[in-house]
Amino acid sequence: MSAIENRAEERRAALTARRAELTGRLAAIETELDSHNNRDWEELAVEREGDEVLEASGLSGQQELRMIEAALTRLDQGEYGFCARCGAEIAPERLDVLPWTPLCRSCAAGT
Repeated sequence: MSAIENRAEERRAALTARRAELTGRLAAIETELDSHNNRDWEELAVEREGDEVLEASGLSGQQELRMIEAALTRLDQGEYGFCARCGAEIAPERLDVLPWTPLCRSCAAGT
């Protein structure tokens, strides 16, 4: 296996692990949101505030999950590591930080 193929498999493993982590976290958020049925108005108000935080976290997790799925698709198609906009190779350092990014640094910055 070449160094590039080895690196791609490392990225696939990291993305797959993160996907599993997010899926578990999103399931826990869904369970927590579904568990509230308090009749006390004060406690219900506090629960609703907490629900807003959970919902925001869930939306963020769903967005990251979509990006991970897209990155895994690019890996399957042999397009991973190349900018979806300009076609340039994405710096490995950038992929270390944002393994799901579809854009090189220049395109992400809008330049």
